[in-house]
Amino acid sequence: MTEATTTAGHIPPILLIGCGRMGSAMLAGWREQGLAPSVAVDPSPAAAAFAGPDLAVVAGPEAIAPDFVPAAVVLAVKPQNAAETLPAYARFTGGSVFLSIMAGRTIGGIARLLGPDAAIVRAMPNTPAAIRQGVTVACPGQGVGTPQRALCDRLLHAIGTVAWVEDEAFLDPVTAVSGSGPAYVFLLAELMEQAALEQGLPPALARLLARQTVAGSGALLAASAEDAAALRKAVTSPGGTTAAALSVMMKSDAWPLTVSEAIAAATRRSRELAG
Repeated sequence: MTEATTTAGHIPPILLIGCGRMGSAMLAGWREQGLAPSVAVDPSPAAAAFAGPDLAVVAGPEAIAPDFVPAAVVLAVKPQNAAETLPAYARFTGGSVFLSIMAGRTIGGIARLLGPDAAIVRAMPNTPAAIRQGVTVACPGQGVGTPQRALCDRLLHAIGTVAWVEDEAFLDPVTAVSGSGPAYVFLLAELMEQAALEQGLPPALARLLARQTVAGSGALLAASAEDAAALRKAVTSPGGTTAAALSVMMKSDAWPLTVSEAIAAATRRSRELAG
């Protein structure tokens, strides 16, 4: 580690490749913990807004200072851009751990772009990371040392909960469940709001009820030791309004089948993106 690792901040120097939604969310979490002087690479003019005393923002790898030695290189670019983007960072192999949050891109595929000696951790966070409520599943590749894994764990804990797996194949269904999962929840809120409008509620009230019900139910689920099925049954009185609604949602061709098919489709797509 560089001297800055121990004298400036609690997060050591990082090289962040990509300041998009997830990259910037991670950056915000690191800054809250104290970030040593770091570098971000993003050609978008909007990325310059992230610059500060702890972060230099440059448009391309050629602008990185030759003496900059990051503890970790975080790959937050779109997976379809990996082949043209990653080789420029192969020079950090041997001294840095590479933490990838690119959906579908395998450790082996990343290693082919960076070189066989690259220490690579593949991770899948989700968008609640923006409010430090994300969940990330990470998998270490061969050659990742204990200190490197611990560093990646710290970087990911800055945006929420972290779980580790040793079998990389798990990351495809993980992507389908939690990586894509926020969109499913947002769709539920969207459909509830629309249905409330159809029942004659004013737009502002329909939106309030849909959003707060989803948010509050999620908070209750997170705080409860009971599983989701038990909580569902607790609010479902026999012959009541909830039971009437669930009798529609839980038909074999409704939610149970649709959700299963949706997760399977997203898992297949994650595997197709592998490289």
